[in-house]
Amino acid sequence: MPNIFTPDLTKPLPLPAQDSWPESAHLFDEASLWAVRAAIAAGRPLLLRGEPGIGKSQLARAVAVELRVPFLYQVVDERSERDSLLYTYDAVARLAEAQVSGLSAKDDPKWREKLAERNFIRPGVLWWAYNWKSAETQVDEHFSKHCRACQKPKKPDDWSTTAPDRVCGPVVLVDEIDKADPSVPNGMLECLGNQGFQTEQLGEAVSLEKDANGKVIGKAPLVIITTNEERELPAAFLRRCLVHQMRFPTEPTAVEQFLITERARVFWSVEQVSDKVCRDVIGQLLDEREAARRDGLAIPGAAEFLDIVRVLVELHAGEEEKQLEALRKISGFALKKNLEEAA
Repeated sequence: MPNIFTPDLTKPLPLPAQDSWPESAHLFDEASLWAVRAAIAAGRPLLLRGEPGIGKSQLARAVAVELRVPFLYQVVDERSERDSLLYTYDAVARLAEAQVSGLSAKDDPKWREKLAERNFIRPGVLWWAYNWKSAETQVDEHFSKHCRACQKPKKPDDWSTTAPDRVCGPVVLVDEIDKADPSVPNGMLECLGNQGFQTEQLGEAVSLEKDANGKVIGKAPLVIITTNEERELPAAFLRRCLVHQMRFPTEPTAVEQFLITERARVFWSVEQVSDKVCRDVIGQLLDEREAARRDGLAIPGAAEFLDIVRVLVELHAGEEEKQLEALRKISGFALKKNLEEAA
């Protein structure tokens, strides 16, 4: 039987702190389990759609922790360039080196080698994901260990690029792809379709690791992409993705199940904040969601719910009456994000 993604759906998975990501926890649901399982089996990227705060980015991190593989991530914005997920070519550093080498060319016969374009290419997250070994070699051979922009990503101690018992290679989170110019998702098409890429500066392809006989022995990564729907994604890009819609529930009972069981109880016990307090927060949240939707404004969701509960626990852990009193005073700070007219 092949290895498959089988997380425990009954208890939260602890997520250790990594880089700017704080310590957290995640409770998998059946729909997400099958979405991840299908993406791995199909060898396709998984596009997560849903409102901000629904848990899209955390799902990617949780999958990496569950599978014990490296978690690589890049937040995309309007300044992201077409190939920045693959590699970065530092033309400015090369120009500076050329100026220095020009002054010492007579004394340094290897000045042309120092200016080779390959010396100024830094691996991006997808390079590390598809061939960790060649990305590591690129950094070791062409960049100083003191170069902060060229630090090697973290990986589990027991992880190997060719371990046969792994479900997949690294998990790559490409966060908020909708903020980028359409050239960015279009630039990923070749890499995602061919499981690798090629660039003139390197002179060779970056692809899954092979043995001496040319047989692929590297594990394909799982690429998870999130969108907040700020910009429509190219049709060609969508065709290459499996898509998981992470929806905020609509029925009140389902909302309580989602926010209390799958969110609040992941972080806090009933002794710290009661179900009654959580339901009061949910009632105000649903009222504000309806008003915001009616007026065409930004809609609060799971993130705002967690912010309020966190404040109540921090201020009055386990004191229900004090929490309810505090809720009346602080809920507006988390729920009302839009400019209001003066009375």
